[in-house]
Amino acid sequence: MEVILLERIESLGQMGEVVKVKAGFARNFLLPQKKALRATDGNRKVFEERRAQLEAQNLERKGEASQVAKTLDGLSVVLVRAASESGQLYGSVTARDVADAITEAGVTVGRSQVRLDKALKQLGLEPVRVQLHPEVAVTVTVNIARTPDEAETQAKLGRALDRETMEDEFDRATEAAERTAQVAEEAPVEAEAATENTEA
Repeated sequence: MEVILLERIESLGQMGEVVKVKAGFARNFLLPQKKALRATDGNRKVFEERRAQLEAQNLERKGEASQVAKTLDGLSVVLVRAASESGQLYGSVTARDVADAITEAGVTVGRSQVRLDKALKQLGLEPVRVQLHPEVAVTVTVNIARTPDEAETQAKLGRALDRETMEDEFDRATEAAERTAQVAEEAPVEAEAATENTEA
């Protein structure tokens, strides 16, 4: 089926182009979403009459999307998920999960705007593209971790925590706890010695 595009559609074409698409795609998506018209002589005339208006609306939406893109630029969202020791998630992170996390961060984004090139099934930092407008996209970092503390460490390291890094973090935390306990034990002994010296 041939249709006239009413806006730029990635991997299809620019506004005003006549493109050939599968009938189901046109009937189920392009036509109901008002992204295209059937390519008939009558619709070509209608499109040419409305072209200036459509281009003005497109520019306005593009400007709004650019403003939102500035807000989202550099944004990192944290998703806490259960995972195995090897970092494999029990399940996967979906476009809806990412959209909900971005919305919680203060910018409303629809699930259909989140473009996942692959299933997110591992702990770590993943760049995810958010398509705000056919001509405006921004990349958001999704930090997938077991706990908020782990997410914070991953953000500092700039990568997922592997077993070796986790063991190092555990060793450092254990050493710090032992030093604190040792200082706490020595403090009363030093206080007693100071008291004895003043009494003498």
